[in-house]
Amino acid sequence: MIDLYLETIALTERLHRQILELVKLALDRLGIHDINNVQAMMLYNIGDAEMPVGELTLRGCYLGSNVSYNLKKMVENGYLVQERSEHDRRSTHVRLTRKGRRLSEQLAAMHDRHIEMLHQTGISEADLERVLITLRRLERFWMNAASDVAMRRGQFAA
Repeated sequence: MIDLYLETIALTERLHRQILELVKLALDRLGIHDINNVQAMMLYNIGDAEMPVGELTLRGCYLGSNVSYNLKKMVENGYLVQERSEHDRRSTHVRLTRKGRRLSEQLAAMHDRHIEMLHQTGISEADLERVLITLRRLERFWMNAASDVAMRRGQFAA
């Protein structure tokens, strides 16, 4: 069981790096050099929504990246608008500009091409559903494990 567990962790990391590499290749193919692959994935995850910065962090996996720095760069390069919330001045919201929407649409087209290519691999929708179920269960397990550790720390600190 330990070998399977550790291999799952390693594969998850490799898959994350691989999709980032595919996004980098797409950006290069499009001649876009003022945004990196992590920023492009953040942009794609925002999509048509206007959302608080905290929500963006929860939605995506931006491993090893500074979300605030990346948002600042995307604002500077014209992909995002960042504004203070009218209701809570401590909170900021982000939304895509026209330039950001255009790139998001190009990334959506890339994902559509990948979905079409999946049909040629023998990977079915049912296969993906089973993978998602397992990954969501693993995510819940890790979240619960982190919560248990935090609770134990609190017990020892008191």
